[in-house]
Amino acid sequence: MRPNVGRAILGGFVGTVAMTLMMYFVSPMMGVKMDIAGSLGKMLGGSWALGMMMHFMNGTIIFPLIYAFLLYRILPGQAWAKGIYWGLVLWFLAQAAVMPMMGGGFFSANMGGRTAVIGSLLSHIVYGGLLGWIAGPAAGKGAVQQFPEKRAA
Repeated sequence: MRPNVGRAILGGFVGTVAMTLMMYFVSPMMGVKMDIAGSLGKMLGGSWALGMMMHFMNGTIIFPLIYAFLLYRILPGQAWAKGIYWGLVLWFLAQAAVMPMMGGGFFSANMGGRTAVIGSLLSHIVYGGLLGWIAGPAAGKGAVQQFPEKRAA
């Protein structure tokens, strides 16, 4: 069983918006400049806009579909917890593989160090939690019925 794909995509979009807002407005308050769109755009040989488009494509379409089709049934816990686990996996992959490819270094060593890692961790937890919460439980496993059948007395 898997959650509703449309709700997973909506959850991914809301999570990506929240993560992006944290990156551009909360991170500077922590003393770290995080610009995933700029870094992705550079890595792809394009502009900031291309990087932002890739960031939203990953967060809204690709990662929610992987969550819904491959990971939902094997991750433990309630839907919101499953989403947080997925967010933690994404955070680890971002810090161990993607950041070095974009020039940020292993676990953001060249891009703010520990503070950047913590900011990234928090934003990935928020992303995953929103994705899982909005995607909700799989149909048939704790899903709320809108119109329950009336039973004869």
